[in-house]
Amino acid sequence: MKAEKKNTRQKETLIKVLRYIRPYGVLVALTILMAVISVALTLYLPILTGDAVDRIAFIFDPSQVSADMPAIWAGLLAILRKMCIVIVLTALTQWIMNICNNRIVYNVIQDIRRRAFARIEELPLKYLDAHSHGDIVSRVVADVDQFADGLLIGFTQLFTGVITILGTLGFMLSVNVGITVVVVVITPVSLFVASFIARKTFSMFKLQSQTRGEQTALINEMIGNQKVVQSFNRERQTLERFDEINDRLEKCSLRAIFFSSLTNPCTRFVNSLVYTGVGLTGAFAVIRGGLSVGQLTCFLSYANQYTKPFNEISGVITELQNALACAARIFELIEERPQEPDRADAIVLGDVEGSVELKDVSFSYVPDKRLIENLNLQVKPGQRIAIVGPTGCGKTTIINLLMRFYDVDGGSIAVDGRPIRDITRKSLRTSYGMVLQDTWLKRGTIRDNITVGKPDATQEEIVAAAKASHAHSFIKRLPDGYDTVIGEDGGSLSGGQKQLLCITRVMLSLPPMLILDEATSSIDTRTEIRIQKAFAVMMEGRTSFIVAHRLSTIQNADVILVMKDGHIIEQGSHEELLAKNGFYANLYQSQFAIA
Repeated sequence: MKAEKKNTRQKETLIKVLRYIRPYGVLVALTILMAVISVALTLYLPILTGDAVDRIAFIFDPSQVSADMPAIWAGLLAILRKMCIVIVLTALTQWIMNICNNRIVYNVIQDIRRRAFARIEELPLKYLDAHSHGDIVSRVVADVDQFADGLLIGFTQLFTGVITILGTLGFMLSVNVGITVVVVVITPVSLFVASFIARKTFSMFKLQSQTRGEQTALINEMIGNQKVVQSFNRERQTLERFDEINDRLEKCSLRAIFFSSLTNPCTRFVNSLVYTGVGLTGAFAVIRGGLSVGQLTCFLSYANQYTKPFNEISGVITELQNALACAARIFELIEERPQEPDRADAIVLGDVEGSVELKDVSFSYVPDKRLIENLNLQVKPGQRIAIVGPTGCGKTTIINLLMRFYDVDGGSIAVDGRPIRDITRKSLRTSYGMVLQDTWLKRGTIRDNITVGKPDATQEEIVAAAKASHAHSFIKRLPDGYDTVIGEDGGSLSGGQKQLLCITRVMLSLPPMLILDEATSSIDTRTEIRIQKAFAVMMEGRTSFIVAHRLSTIQNADVILVMKDGHIIEQGSHEELLAKNGFYANLYQSQFAIA
């Protein structure tokens, strides 16, 4: 049952690969044509060699003294000229075939990488949150490269191998049927070897590919979080984890390579059997006068050419097993369900007033572990809503739901009276300006990073926004000011500088609704006080959601929501909640040590 499933999976993967190859049918046809011509010329060469050997034997035969030697020498030279022409044409056709193969393979993997990257752009956040980023990178980079190598070898050797086998059999049958039968009888041994290796290697190469992805994920994670690892002295534990994965990779790689390495010695053994059979039967045929020495030379050459493709095809099968195992992982990514598209009749949100309603909202990241249940919230246009509570209570989750990074499991969320499922994601997200605790900057200039939400902004607008966020002074100190190029995720900028750029970005675009999730967590106290004043001006008339742990930053909020275990347990202004002397009052007193 397990073997049937594996075979079915291999066939499905192969069919998918062929679909990607189909658009390049002309190149495939040209490859096959070049393979046929190349094989025909290669098989014609032993015939010319045999004729040349017979003529040389005739020249040095003492009984042929009276023969017309000049004519025989002229014939021999003509044969040698033909051999040179055949060799040149064979090399030319193989060169053209290799060019076609390379074009097919690299066009196919280019298409696959494009599809894979496009699918990553379409995947819902829950997939990216649930899967290691390193493993996804490994699929798109390492697995595609492995697949390309296997496909390239397959195209190069599979066509010529099959055609060589069929062509050689035809030529051998035309010369001597008996010796050909000997060759054919020994052939099934090669087929058995190839089949045995193919069955063993697919699952092993797939396990190798998966383990390599796991290792890439760990390396990617450790490089990205090196400061955290060193801060908590986790170097030894990380090395132990790496060693454990590396040991598993070593074991599965050795097993895969061991079985694949059986290909060459096993097929060479079969080759030797075939060559020996041809040599013995051919020698007896020469003694009986059934074959000439030149014909035996031709047959021995054919025996080598006949068995060589089996050796190559066995190697190709091994490589193809590895390629298909890698392709299966790539197709798993490409075939993942994309994010649910906007409805056909979805409306574009415009002239946003800013009223938001959450009605009986339920949501969980993991089905059997509820997070938010029956959450109700009514936000009027222009209100400032602060959300506080212990870690893991669902504060950031509400932000993800408002922006529709995740869809609710139950209930509904509406903006200006319209359910957000009926609004296009682009117009919904354009209506929000977000500053998060985790900054996100791309590789490019400071100007490029500020103008993400408003690409057509003028220099005056950019500078005004930077001054409002108190980022202008540090930007002017950079080597090229606003044209300074920074690396991915801000490069060498400090955490506070990165956050100031993200704040500047929102102050430039000024959307009708704001989300501030620990927006000033990395900024010094003096600058924070100034930015809070700028935020107060910016939030005037705009619906704002403020997630904060430092309660000093939200005392002026219109409504403070106190969350615990996915529920709103208290609601009111700062003074009202303190007067209740409940959960919020305890949080406030714990921060400010009020007796």
